[in-house]
Amino acid sequence: MAGQTILTKPGGRWRRPLRTPAARTLGPFVPVVALWWLLDALGVFPEAFFVGPADVVAEAADLIRKGVLPGYLTDSLTRLGYGVLFGLLIGLPMGFLVAMSARARRLFWPLLLFFQAIADIAWLPIIVVWFGFSLTAVVFVIVYTIVFPLMLSVVAGVEQTPAELVRAARSLGAGRVRVFFEVILPGSLPAVASGVRTGLGYGWRALVAAEIIIGTSGIGFMMFDARRVGEVGEVFLGMIVLGVLWYALDALILAPFERATVERWGMVRQVEAKR
Repeated sequence: MAGQTILTKPGGRWRRPLRTPAARTLGPFVPVVALWWLLDALGVFPEAFFVGPADVVAEAADLIRKGVLPGYLTDSLTRLGYGVLFGLLIGLPMGFLVAMSARARRLFWPLLLFFQAIADIAWLPIIVVWFGFSLTAVVFVIVYTIVFPLMLSVVAGVEQTPAELVRAARSLGAGRVRVFFEVILPGSLPAVASGVRTGLGYGWRALVAAEIIIGTSGIGFMMFDARRVGEVGEVFLGMIVLGVLWYALDALILAPFERATVERWGMVRQVEAKR
């Protein structure tokens, strides 16, 4: 309104830049990088074991110029993509089958609990025998890691669907297929979304572990190979790349997908807005 003076709290102008999305995202990393730089500047650790941010940036520029880092990054993302695709194609239908069929549940539930208890890394020796040091071996590990937590999430999601809604739909004449697509599937989506997010997190860690042990390329292989020749800067760079990629994937795709699913299907009353 013309002539009206807008009052602001003291210091509000200076706090405003700190409330931007970029500041909220990067702000927590500032003290970590500052501590990292300080430890390097003071020479607390020998250079053979610890390098500073400037050395890692120089290492990244050199590997990008040579095409090494983009090539390894492409290999890792390709393996993750295949692993996630096959993990979802197997885990989602199997989860709904176990959740909705008593006979399938009696058959698969003990197997599900048994194989879930076997860590993905325990499969690596026999996987090398079966598939060698190949793309198939790494993808197998990722799929194995994703499938079981995803199936358990689907089962939990179906069990959380209100039974009153299922009975109401059936009393109105809805068949099994319609009840599934219009009641059970929407009701279980929040848990499924959480399971996808959790499964991909496990798959990401499995990718790195598999590349370190049986890989011939990729970010995990780059870190392990750099350790072998004493290139500590490449090891630090690999860790940062892994962290940045997962942060971006979770913040830009997985978390919004989970939040939108929960909000859309209304299984909780409030969603943490700043999650």
